[in-house]
Amino acid sequence: MKLAWFGRMGMRAVLLWAAALGAVAFAAPAERDARAQALSRASAAVVGVRSTAVDDARSNENLGRQRVGSGVLISADGLVLTIGYLILEADHVDLVLEAKREIPARVVAYDLASGFGLLQALVPLKLPPVPLGNSEAVMADEPLMIASGGEDGDLSIARLVSRRAFSGYWEYHIDGALFTAPARTDHSGAALFNAKGELLGIGSLVVMDALGPGHPRLPGNMFVPVDKLKAILPELRERGATRDSTRAWLGLNCVEIEGTVRVLRVSREGPAEEAGVRPGDHILRIDGVEVSGLEPLYKTLWRDAQAEREVTLLIRRSETQHTLKLRSQDRMKTLRRAKGI
Repeated sequence: MKLAWFGRMGMRAVLLWAAALGAVAFAAPAERDARAQALSRASAAVVGVRSTAVDDARSNENLGRQRVGSGVLISADGLVLTIGYLILEADHVDLVLEAKREIPARVVAYDLASGFGLLQALVPLKLPPVPLGNSEAVMADEPLMIASGGEDGDLSIARLVSRRAFSGYWEYHIDGALFTAPARTDHSGAALFNAKGELLGIGSLVVMDALGPGHPRLPGNMFVPVDKLKAILPELRERGATRDSTRAWLGLNCVEIEGTVRVLRVSREGPAEEAGVRPGDHILRIDGVEVSGLEPLYKTLWRDAQAEREVTLLIRRSETQHTLKLRSQDRMKTLRRAKGI
């Protein structure tokens, strides 16, 4: 058998991986070859992503100016899907292939609502794109493959351990996030595949509670499910973001602790800082709605379609309650862009 696309794996490694994923152990030769070919293509389609943010990007405080991760080729015209924070406020982006080959890319989209980022290779990649799978159909006992790209790209087997809503401390929420174990540290933009070589999700975080609240501690990774991309891909190509990304932003980093929301830090010159919100404050209500966690905080903030408006927070500081008036901002308008863009 001769495989056209080995990626970072030789033929023997491809077959071993396919066997480990349960794809070829008892399959007929034709099916075995097809599955091995699919896994090989999937591995080859994962590339490294290196970006440099603009000098004055606010995101540099948390993410650094130099960012490294992965992306996966999803179309024949060179469109690469990655996690958005890798290319947030980017000044320059390169795709890193094997043999230390780098190809310049431009940012097509950064979507605040989903967390996805899209890049366009400026030179043909000469690789086959991967098909998009059905992330909703993944079973808990189904073996999966995680692949990262670039010079230090790696592969590992993982399993889905939970599927649930996820609220991030940085004013982010999605439903149906995929949580896998064991944990990978090179998760940023990493690709999650099934045994057919279909893309299921894009890596975002390392988490300590992959099983979810109320369950034993289990380190793992959170993946943004690719099902969320299918409906919005045309809009991302056309507009560079979805309309859902135009929404109120307060510049808060918060954590949920036993049914309460506590402020960890506030963004420099953001609405929360300007209104006097401080790290350590407990948010009790937003616009009159009681806050018991991050999800109700965000969903109440975003329920008004007007991104720039007055928002009222009731906070507790020490033993005293305070009512603060904030003027929310459209987060997309606050992002820095490279000169000339």
